[in-house]
Amino acid sequence: MNSKHPINICVLGGGFSGLYTALYLSNHPQVKSGDWKITLVERNDNFLFTPLLYELITGELQRWEIAPTYQKLLAGTSIQFCQHIVKKIDLDNRQVQLDNDKSLTYDYLVLGLGTQNRWVDIPGLKNYALTFRTLQDLEQLQAKIHYLETLDRKNFRVAIIGGGPNGVELSCKLADRLGKRAEVLLIDRGNQILKGLSKGVRKASYHALGSRRVQLYLNTNVKEIKEDLITINHGEQNIDVPVNIVIWVAGTQSRSLIQSLNCQQTSSGKLLTNSRLQLIDYPKVFALGDLAQISSKNHSFPGTAQVAYQQASCAAKNIAAIIENKPLKSFNYLHLGDMLTLGRRTAIISSYGINISGQVGGMMRRLAYIFRLPTMRHRLQVLRNFVQKIGLKIRRFFRAIIGSLLGQKSSRKYLE
Repeated sequence: MNSKHPINICVLGGGFSGLYTALYLSNHPQVKSGDWKITLVERNDNFLFTPLLYELITGELQRWEIAPTYQKLLAGTSIQFCQHIVKKIDLDNRQVQLDNDKSLTYDYLVLGLGTQNRWVDIPGLKNYALTFRTLQDLEQLQAKIHYLETLDRKNFRVAIIGGGPNGVELSCKLADRLGKRAEVLLIDRGNQILKGLSKGVRKASYHALGSRRVQLYLNTNVKEIKEDLITINHGEQNIDVPVNIVIWVAGTQSRSLIQSLNCQQTSSGKLLTNSRLQLIDYPKVFALGDLAQISSKNHSFPGTAQVAYQQASCAAKNIAAIIENKPLKSFNYLHLGDMLTLGRRTAIISSYGINISGQVGGMMRRLAYIFRLPTMRHRLQVLRNFVQKIGLKIRRFFRAIIGSLLGQKSSRKYLE
């Protein structure tokens, strides 16, 4: 193959599906030799390991641990990082237009741009509600909390709208972070939280919310949001509830960029793929994550990290297979279980009918995610920090015991 004209593989989006696909491909000998060229397009400086974003609220993790820069993650690889916003995708001419008026030409394309917040028609929602998906969202939330704390308010109220995993995890973490200074409300229009998850996960979550005095409003619709007030419909009554912070975590939807593509889509704007994750009409374009749906299945996979890991591996192998004229493999999702953080240092893990909760669950969840971080170098750095923290806690524990025993002996000797 002529090295002057390498095969161009363009990956759009540096989230789980996009970044991990690029990293899997970067290990291929043809990439290392320069015969294949990988370009990763992402607008942000930092990757974000979103399942651990909640730990930044409580200070259990540091920002560098879950949001390393792409420069750091891609060091030592041949992946070219292109920090720009994608403005348009021309599937017929195989071009990607960027915000600097330049275009990238590709031979193979991976769509891993993810989804965006789903806004519904609630007056005041966009003006007054925060969201919780990005580092910027976290910073806005922390700034708001800090502002309320500087006012020396003895008590304030946080309303979280959406009873899915995001809402439950956020409620527990905020309840632990704020303690008695704040009331946390979790609001959902359905009759239960965590629809689709196992009974064990729901049971542990209800217990965690209750023990933290999170006020749960089910079968409740939000009618209006104002700067310091929300109106909810609960029990066929409209109730005005004073609030200081409102956080909207009630779902996502496809980006307009994705919906504008000239290819087959579902009624909800998801891109239709075959079982090998290729667009129906464009076999050299792969769509991953929560922006796509396999046409042979009448449902989407959950928009979770474990789906993205598995799809990234499948896509990378199939791209290599196409180029090398080898048979492609269908994507078969293996659900390994569910993991939710339920407060500071606690979690619920449910896998193959086995449920582990509490601090043991919290430690297992943390370790499981550490070993899913993008690169071995970063995993080892975070793991080392984790082990050091545990070692410090163990040393403090034994020092306290020894100190207590010595104190008891001294007291006895003095009394005698």
